[in-house]
Amino acid sequence: MNAIHAWRGQLLQGHWFKHLPPTLQDSLLQAARLRSLGAGERLFQRGDAPCGLYAVVEGAMRVGAVSAEGKEALLALVEAPQWFGEISLFDGQPRTHDALAEGTVTLLWVPQAALLALLEKQPQHWRDFALLMSQKLRWVFVALEQQSLLAAAPRVAYRLLQIAAGYGEVDGPRRVLQLSQEQLALMLSLSRQTTNQILKSLQQEGALRLGYGEIEILDPAHLARLASPAGTATE
Repeated sequence: MNAIHAWRGQLLQGHWFKHLPPTLQDSLLQAARLRSLGAGERLFQRGDAPCGLYAVVEGAMRVGAVSAEGKEALLALVEAPQWFGEISLFDGQPRTHDALAEGTVTLLWVPQAALLALLEKQPQHWRDFALLMSQKLRWVFVALEQQSLLAAAPRVAYRLLQIAAGYGEVDGPRRVLQLSQEQLALMLSLSRQTTNQILKSLQQEGALRLGYGEIEILDPAHLARLASPAGTATE
């Protein structure tokens, strides 16, 4: 129990957990268990039965899918202190995607049965979990719109800013993203060559610095101008 509560400070850096009623925060921590995964270890895969809600407290989870032909779709890298897995809480349906550890990962896991028991006793908290899901739905709708309407460069700039801000979940955007060019290309359904060309151009313009397995944002205002409707008009 003490080991789990030690992660409370980390979780409070995330907007969703920070704005929960303190009693609900306590209930989640009391029901939570620690899970550790090694690099490449699978947490769950598409079609698995619902197993509960997770929070990343160390490392990152790779969420996506692989087709029968071996083609990968990478939806997101879920990093601390983000929560995931809430969709199956609402509909009780199987998992929609695979979740694998990107390096060593530490998770807090609140089992499905514990969540349902909590919500049976305190149904007013369904809204709190709905807010977690609705935040992600908003982001998905924006991403779909951008994929249809925007050129590649603005999409790259916008996604980098979103990752830096934890998709709106954390305060104080990070400057250094632990993200490879290949991963970014998969997230945006772009070729690695196209993504590489865009990133190199942004590096030449002084907007970012490319490193091995990381991207450092040097000029977020430059990326914001490129990602804005005014900035995309020239693309």
